[in-house]
Amino acid sequence: MASEIPSGWTFCASSFNWTPGIIAARRTAQDIVTGIADSVVKTVELEPGLVWRSFPAPQNDEVDGLREALAAKGASISIVGASLDDFTSPTDRRSLQQRLDFLVPQIHAAHRVGARGVRLPIGQAGTELLTRFQPLLHELDLVLYEEIQGQQAPGSPAVEPALEAIAALGDDHVRVLVDISMLMPALPVTYLEELRQGGVSLDLLARLQNDWRDPATHDAVTALLRSGNVPPRMHTLFMNLIIRFGRSDAADLQGILPLVGAFHLKFWDLDDDGGRVSQPLRDLGALLRRNGFSGTLTSEWGGHEWLQDDPTEITRRHLALAEAALVEPFPSAVEPVETLLGS
Repeated sequence: MASEIPSGWTFCASSFNWTPGIIAARRTAQDIVTGIADSVVKTVELEPGLVWRSFPAPQNDEVDGLREALAAKGASISIVGASLDDFTSPTDRRSLQQRLDFLVPQIHAAHRVGARGVRLPIGQAGTELLTRFQPLLHELDLVLYEEIQGQQAPGSPAVEPALEAIAALGDDHVRVLVDISMLMPALPVTYLEELRQGGVSLDLLARLQNDWRDPATHDAVTALLRSGNVPPRMHTLFMNLIIRFGRSDAADLQGILPLVGAFHLKFWDLDDDGGRVSQPLRDLGALLRRNGFSGTLTSEWGGHEWLQDDPTEITRRHLALAEAALVEPFPSAVEPVETLLGS
């Protein structure tokens, strides 16, 4: 029998899942977001650049309209995805004050819409800017979540210093969000089919299908991109192999779990051949239950880049699969290790 869902877990859906519908604009973005509360789940993670026309300086009427529409359905926003545009042109970087001025309206809007936190990529703010807006996070009781995803890993040179900086702060208003695109035992079946139809060689396809986690596979992908032999129409899909699809295990997260307050349960399709969707969730669930995790777990669908599935239906199905897998009794091999905070 499956275990009960821990009381400290909040399941959410990301408005990112509905990106094609929002872009098509047959319904307003606000109607689409409030529709998530009607048909999927009552807690929504917001991508404001898709929803508020006035973003990145959201106007009060837009923010209030969404908050009131969600409240009428008993729903709320969990995290708002902030944006930090570091450059005013390809060569001109914003000053520290300009970067702060760009970010502060978004933080106020997140508070106004009733969110519990805002999200930025890991390390983008940097310590100097972070210390400038830390007091505002405390004043508004918001959490900044720095997101790690895809090819990023806790021990990698690009990520480890940022994690150490968060640990050194010792501030509950600055946490880590882990996107489980890091935890991919195999590539999505529908993605591999898309590559096949796009003309990727059978040799490379076989390597991607059977040896995804072999470092030599990454080298082969990089070499092909550098050769210029990837068709232009395939470049965006190919970059997923370099950036968005990861090779880590749930065990690799043990050392940073004291810093983690949220997860993106990233999925691309629901073809669970060989457990490629459910197995990372089982491993993660065992780890989280063992360590008493409390926070949000958000369904985030990246497969709309190449699939035409209905986002409402696929998100509902994914959340059902995720809830079951995360609490499934499973003899995980994850063993406690010394944490980053205790090292």
